Amino acid sequence: MRSILAIKRISSILLATCVGLVAQEDDDYKLYELDTVETVSQRIALEDSLTTFSMPVSALKYEPLVDVQSRNSVESQGDVTIRGGIFENTGFMLGSATLFDPQTGHYYAEIPVSPHMLSRASVLTGSANAFSGFNSSVGSINYQWSAIRPNQELALGVGEDGYWFGSAYGAHLEQADDGSTWGIDTEVSHSESDGPIENGDHDFDRLSIRFQRIEGASQSDVFFGYQDKFFGWPNMYTPFGVAETEDIQTSLFFLNHRVDHGDFFWQASAYYRKNKDDYEYDRTRPGIFNPFEHTTEVYDIAVEGGWTSDQWNLLTKVEWLQDDIKSTSLTFGAFNSRSYLKGSVLVDTEWDDNEGNQWRLAGGLSYDDNNRGGSKVLPMARLDVSGLPGLGDNSQLYIDVSRASQVAGYTAIAGNPNGGLFRGNPNLVRETATNYELGYVTQSDHFSFQAAVFKREDDELVDWTFAYDVFGRTANHVDIDTTGVELLASYDFDKGRVVVGYTSLSKDEDYGVANVDASFYALNFARHRATLAFIYELASGIELRSDNVFRIQQDNLLRTEGTSDDAVLSSLGLYYFPKSIEGLELGLALVNLWDSDFEEIPSVPAAPRQISLNATYRW
Repeated sequence: MRSILAIKRISSILLATCVGLVAQEDDDYKLYELDTVETVSQRIALEDSLTTFSMPVSALKYEPLVDVQSRNSVESQGDVTIRGGIFENTGFMLGSATLFDPQTGHYYAEIPVSPHMLSRASVLTGSANAFSGFNSSVGSINYQWSAIRPNQELALGVGEDGYWFGSAYGAHLEQADDGSTWGIDTEVSHSESDGPIENGDHDFDRLSIRFQRIEGASQSDVFFGYQDKFFGWPNMYTPFGVAETEDIQTSLFFLNHRVDHGDFFWQASAYYRKNKDDYEYDRTRPGIFNPFEHTTEVYDIAVEGGWTSDQWNLLTKVEWLQDDIKSTSLTFGAFNSRSYLKGSVLVDTEWDDNEGNQWRLAGGLSYDDNNRGGSKVLPMARLDVSGLPGLGDNSQLYIDVSRASQVAGYTAIAGNPNGGLFRGNPNLVRETATNYELGYVTQSDHFSFQAAVFKREDDELVDWTFAYDVFGRTANHVDIDTTGVELLASYDFDKGRVVVGYTSLSKDEDYGVANVDASFYALNFARHRATLAFIYELASGIELRSDNVFRIQQDNLLRTEGTSDDAVLSSLGLYYFPKSIEGLELGLALVNLWDSDFEEIPSVPAAPRQISLNATYRW
């Protein structure tokens, strides 16, 4: 238990965020959270994709603390936003490193890793993101490498419009003479469909393979993954009624090593990522305007560590990244490669007052720099208290203030500023976001609840905007103040689980002298968004699972006339686990149960109701 308590003491300086650290105890790896709130997949009912094979982004579709805006499906192209930010304000972390695409945040979620190999996702905001996040000014999605467990799995799904998918996963462990454990797991997956609407087809493949060594308190992982995705959708990125396509190949080579020494832990990550994209504005006329072909390469090294003592705790992290882009269209910028450096340090102390209340004060700084612009030193501070009268057992109240920053990607800074579909701006400067937050967290055996009130001031945020006299979209700076409320509650009962979330957002924006009539991203948000997830055991071996989102959207003139500004979006699954065949799971699922026409991204058509049959066999 000593290592668990040490990790929790180190990590509690970021209380009420949902990042996870992984440690080993009694030959068993477990996910340690920095708060008392569940991780993502515990907050949703349908973890797996219902329209293709599952990807890391699949479990975020109905997550209460994020909003995923998709084209075709979240697995085809999903923009993940947190607390009213835009897709490029959200980072994806694996181990200690941030999986980065320098061209555009639309490709951040292109992660060719089987979810079998990952921990549950966690959401970082406030000081947690300011400390750990990289080039993500609002929030980050954090994954860790899971321990390999001997397991084999075959999955198959079929549905309307020629849809089918197949996936095979296998894992094997061997015990060495020196007491270490060696493992290998791999997955091969394929999915295809003619599409639920015309020109909405897809064809996906993924290969993931990992080698792992566990010895004592250390875990080492070597991973290679490759993913090939082709998909189409009308109005994918432009509002002109054209059938657009994406063809994306992503390769990832990743090394990770993690050690827990009880009162000290450290983790090092390194990766190489290559992303190749061929976007067609009009699939019937390939290459019209300019061919949009891009290849990005990223090299990353990140190291983090933590130390704990009786009264003082320390966390540090350093991350270096080098990128490079080759593009047929993004040729108007001043450079096509860039290196980044970020370092963070946090110190905290804790004490009990005369009334028996427990206090913790944390403070730190991060340093952001790159070789193509200026640097920033950004502070973070947090105060939390537990034991106050009326708070209840296992409850905390906290105040959090932090700043984070990022620089724009190549589509924004190197696109033609005077023509084309995606008009860049070479004068874009570093963005900064200041977050002020007051929150409360509590948990009992069967019930958990968290609440947060926040205000975020985004300065020089890069948004993509529309003007009536301009063809295409334009990258522009905007200053936005976002005020929000987040509520999240979950309850476990004998037959299942219910999770309810609610987020309210309001924005005050200033585009300065820019010619802006509408916003594709920064002003595409839900003023009110509620989620409901439940799992209920109807009878022995039969489960009903459902995820639901209710939203009242901010008005946006880019939304297609006649479509809904508000929406109820639901997925429903009925699952059967026959006792006669151990390990078999059968499911009947409906996506977009009410056949809503709500456009998650303005002018991008909604995917209609889809029905699928799924079978999984594990042994």
